[in-house]
Amino acid sequence: MWINNQSSLDDFILLGFSDRPWLETPLFVIFLVAYIFALFGNISIILVSCLDPQLDSPMYFFVSNLSFLDLCYTTSTVPQMLVNLRGPEKTISYGGCVAQLYIFLALGSTECILLAIMAFDRYTAICKPLHYPVIMNQRCCIHMATGTWISGFANSLVQSTLTVLTPRCGQRVMDHFFCEVPALLKLACTDTHVNEAELNVLGVLLLLVPLALILGTYVFIGRAVMRIHSSESRWKAFNTCASHLLVVFLFYFTAISMYVQPPSSYSRDRGKIMALFYGIVTPTLNPFIYTLRNKDVKAALRRALTKEFWVKTR
Repeated sequence: MWINNQSSLDDFILLGFSDRPWLETPLFVIFLVAYIFALFGNISIILVSCLDPQLDSPMYFFVSNLSFLDLCYTTSTVPQMLVNLRGPEKTISYGGCVAQLYIFLALGSTECILLAIMAFDRYTAICKPLHYPVIMNQRCCIHMATGTWISGFANSLVQSTLTVLTPRCGQRVMDHFFCEVPALLKLACTDTHVNEAELNVLGVLLLLVPLALILGTYVFIGRAVMRIHSSESRWKAFNTCASHLLVVFLFYFTAISMYVQPPSSYSRDRGKIMALFYGIVTPTLNPFIYTLRNKDVKAALRRALTKEFWVKTR
């Protein structure tokens, strides 16, 4: 009853949670609050990282990249989800779906690589502190960040193009709440083994390889932390590493469960739950886990609330 007969035949219908209408209002409130927190946290980090000279370091350069990425990542899907949750129609135009598919996949791919680079930055700072300024110089950081963004968008161009070109024989009803590769492949009316093989190969390169590198760097970081004599400093370092690893596990393992296996094996609801974690939960938690718990960032935010800070930045 929520399908408008006047809607374009090219529009996709996103079922989302329409089979459980009693969930739509609570989910609307939860997603709206999460989106507001994501906007507030990420914009705050971008501003203080760019304007506060005391945060002029490779770590905060990559953190501001992550915040900008997460800001765009959530914005590419959540507003459309909110409209569909509250409106009678559950549709998205063909052009909107293709744009959402490309942007969401590009940003997700970029985040996979960026999190690995951030782990390498922490490894270098903790395990090789004397060489850190040389290894992570400004030019190197810019090159790594640029390469990360280019790689993510190049991967999206390949996957999105192959997915969009797959024949669907008029099928346009997706049991999902935004346009994503696995959900679109399930609409295909032809053999999708080539698409699934390509999805698995790129999934291994962009998910399993960075995850292995992150876990490897944290093993070395953990060994370095164990050599710290102060129990207070050791506990603080372990607490920080544990928080970072929590976000890493939430993002990578939910994404792996979606992208490193055939879409035909997905259960009806599992894909939606996994997508919520890597599409909304982790981008919302990232600014609070990575930086807003950080003493330097808290101090920078307090300085940003003073009149003197803005006078100096003019």
